[in-house]
Amino acid sequence: MPKLPFVRALALLAMPFALASCGDSSAPTEPPPLEGAPIGGPFTLVDETGATVRWSDYDGKWRMVYFGYTWCPDVCPFDLNRMMAGYRIWAEENPDLAGDVQPLFITVDPERDTPEKLVEYTANFGEELIGLTGSPEAIEEAATNFSAFYARGEDDANVGYLMQHSRAGYLMDREGNPIALLPVDESPQGVADQLAMWVR
Repeated sequence: MPKLPFVRALALLAMPFALASCGDSSAPTEPPPLEGAPIGGPFTLVDETGATVRWSDYDGKWRMVYFGYTWCPDVCPFDLNRMMAGYRIWAEENPDLAGDVQPLFITVDPERDTPEKLVEYTANFGEELIGLTGSPEAIEEAATNFSAFYARGEDDANVGYLMQHSRAGYLMDREGNPIALLPVDESPQGVADQLAMWVR
């Protein structure tokens, strides 16, 4: 199935979705907002230990996915903090399911984000978060599969360069299918509510 243009993909991701309270264990009555969207897909990247990992390695687990980079001065740290704080809120209410959810941080700056840099960075947000990097080609493939935009900014003598990138948190099911957009730009509770709504 062909990929949606980036603008249309963002419009799809921005569709409103119902929120449930964190303790609500009832099954959702509506289909997932991203059901059937061409988001996600196979990739081969490198984790924080330098080992090769594939998207299929996480089959059987729900996945929280965020694209960013460790040199990001403002957006990424706040988004990741809300994403992981939301995960912990939900995990405290659902300890039996907590191990079935894998948070992933995929860099869009493979030139600087080595496995060593990633393990140092992700430790700031919780031991559950795994950072992934790879060749520029591998990162491009992963980002394209997730309709994630990124572009390198101009070089600066003082700060090097910054990366422009979309900010979206994706919730994917145990088979790697898209389920919902995680409101990482809003609040930890919003993230926790989405996990409570869908993760079973």
